[in-house]
Amino acid sequence: MSTVTRTRLTAEERQEQLIAAAVQAFSENGYAGTTTDQVARLAGVSQPYVIRLFRTKQELFLAAVQHAGARIEAKWRVAAEREPTLESLGNAYKELLQEPELTSMLLHGFAAAGDPAIGDPVRTCFGGLYEVVRELTGATDEEARDFFAFGMLLTCLGAMRVIGPHAVPPQPWAAGMLDTFENLKG
Repeated sequence: MSTVTRTRLTAEERQEQLIAAAVQAFSENGYAGTTTDQVARLAGVSQPYVIRLFRTKQELFLAAVQHAGARIEAKWRVAAEREPTLESLGNAYKELLQEPELTSMLLHGFAAAGDPAIGDPVRTCFGGLYEVVRELTGATDEEARDFFAFGMLLTCLGAMRVIGPHAVPPQPWAAGMLDTFENLKG
């Protein structure tokens, strides 16, 4: 008879596990379409445990948005250590498009920002990313705007599965647009 040794997760590890499950659930179903029970099932914990840690679905959602923003910022900081340019950060973001749940999580955050309790933290997250790009690269406001505009286009294309790991065959309009991207292939 073999015995299975269970390793108990620390509170911090359990919280990270819950946030990862929340990112997955919210990125697939949005704020309104996701329940704390769905997140709990994904994480393998009880729904009351989720509420004990995060109090409300809103707080869990905001933790998931913050996680996505922090992952993007961390990726950009590593890229800037190699080369502090917009191109380097753009290439790092291209890599993040292979993790569509992160960018979809932010899109759901933007969509839910009409709720004042969600809007302020989401705007703060986005503004923080904007400031990080300027800090790391020395970009002007105009250059940072253009960087984010292109990044948002890529994010939307990824969410529609025009690009990324689950891309569908492109429709004619998409094929034409994708042909204009120099650094998106590969």
